[in-house]
Amino acid sequence: MLYLASKSPRRKELLEQIQIEFSLVDASINEQVNDDESAVEFVCRMAKEKAQAGWEKLDETDSATWVLGSDTVVVCADRILGKPKDFTHSKEMLQLLSGNQHQVITAISIVQGNTIYTEYVSTAVYFRDIPEAEIVSYWQSNEPQDKAGSYGIQGIGGKFVKRIEGSYSAVVGLPLYETEQLLNKANTNFNKGIQ
Repeated sequence: MLYLASKSPRRKELLEQIQIEFSLVDASINEQVNDDESAVEFVCRMAKEKAQAGWEKLDETDSATWVLGSDTVVVCADRILGKPKDFTHSKEMLQLLSGNQHQVITAISIVQGNTIYTEYVSTAVYFRDIPEAEIVSYWQSNEPQDKAGSYGIQGIGGKFVKRIEGSYSAVVGLPLYETEQLLNKANTNFNKGIQ
């Protein structure tokens, strides 16, 4: 049995897209960046901690039980951009991203007891210029309020993206190819309808 340690509807949809059978488990953790922690170190630690927190919430486990955790950060000008605290924070992030290239780093981790496998994917995203009035109306759409970097590529925020180099699904929140490869390491078949 696979459990997804995430509240993100996007991660749930992506896992369903590749026909993985899973249940959800709550895994709330402290998402504070440590001093001198790189973006890759931070996002990998978050994915592991989410999966481990999910594992600890399970009442029953066996050798076929795994928990999948994932985390995504946006990095621009050596700054890790998480979810916006308010409109001012969102505007600051979007103005930083406007007309620039940034990295979206997504880590995935699967846990079974003390066994942990972790991978990360980095995708380059190029934004067009975004006028201030557009930033205001975008905030009013409510889309950026729960997203790293204050935008969603799969929604309205996709219109800011000129191009990407790398995994689109990783920018949305779960790199599908790497997730499947990681699940294969568990030697358990999580696909729906396949025995």
